[in-house]
Amino acid sequence: MAKFHGEVGYVSPTETAAGVWEEVTTPRMTYGDVVRNARRMETSENLNDNLALSNSFSLMLDAYSEQNFSAIRYIEWMGTRWKVTNVEVQRPRLILTIGGVYNG
Repeated sequence: MAKFHGEVGYVSPTETAAGVWEEVTTPRMTYGDVVRNARRMETSENLNDNLALSNSFSLMLDAYSEQNFSAIRYIEWMGTRWKVTNVEVQRPRLILTIGGVYNG
């Protein structure tokens, strides 16, 4: 099992002006293990297929991530931000599954 140390992005809506809401990203460094390392190609209407990963990460659960796990949007791995498709709380761990590239 490979080790992981990197950034996890938490996105929350914040009112910047009266009636104007924007998503604010809060990056946090965390560590854990790479549980599953797999990839797949998704057929699309584009000329080239899209690359999507099916990797799973088992990260250490802290107080902030336990309260805000529903706000996790991306995880940075191998120099790229990947969209988190599934989050599961298994105390004392947080299991994240990723999909395609995060474009937020």
